[in-house]
Amino acid sequence: MSGPVLVTGAAGRIGTVLRGGLPERGWALRCLDVVPVGDVRPGEEHLVADVTDLDAMVDAARGASAIVHLAGISGESTWPAISHANIEGTYCALEAARRASVPRVVLASSNHATGYTPRPGDGLLREEDAPPRPDTYYGVSKVAMEALGSLYVDRYGLDVVCLRIGSAFTEPTTTRQLATWLSPADTVSLVDAALTAPAPGFSVVWGVSDNTRRWWDLSAAEALGYRSADDAEPYAEALIEAHGEPDPDHPVHARVGGEYTTAAFDAENFSA
Repeated sequence: MSGPVLVTGAAGRIGTVLRGGLPERGWALRCLDVVPVGDVRPGEEHLVADVTDLDAMVDAARGASAIVHLAGISGESTWPAISHANIEGTYCALEAARRASVPRVVLASSNHATGYTPRPGDGLLREEDAPPRPDTYYGVSKVAMEALGSLYVDRYGLDVVCLRIGSAFTEPTTTRQLATWLSPADTVSLVDAALTAPAPGFSVVWGVSDNTRRWWDLSAAEALGYRSADDAEPYAEALIEAHGEPDPDHPVHARVGGEYTTAAFDAENFSA
């Protein structure tokens, strides 16, 4: 690919990880966020813009080789906030790619797009075993993200890879994350694979490290070229000592979306 990769939400947690790791793999980055990125790194381009501003997004996308779309609200919020930032923002990212002739978009979807799916008793969940069952308005926005991605592949011929990210943190902090953790190094590897895989068309893959306790099958991600280097198991002893063994019958562990499927995430708790 020629031209930089446009990363939306570049000042956020995952954006910061990618800004550290993707250049080491040869990618030039054009970073976009609604706030200035604090630590400008050599060779980076920087733009301050709102991802829901379509004109600004089209300008930002011109000459880019791909878009990695991370911008949006990264957890549950009110419907007006989620629908504007996450659904409208995804539309603008994809439409900007179409108008600016950017051939590939990588979308940061989420396990919460299928949060009410029961975790598997035996074996691992493939993507096709977990159709949309969103657990929150946030999850609904990720279902819409995947649907919009599918539309732009079928109608306009883009390549779109949706990453159903588990728990992308420096290290796991709960016993659930022993199954769902995506390490920083694996985050970079997964996005790099999504950017380099030849002709992926429309792909939806789980975004998780090769955790001993993981619930999700990695075959689809590995078909793109992803190879996980990390496992949450070294953190297991300390987390289990602090929080106890995971109860498979508790909603946090019985469903893919974890605590997002509990009453704590009812809409009245996120009123405007």
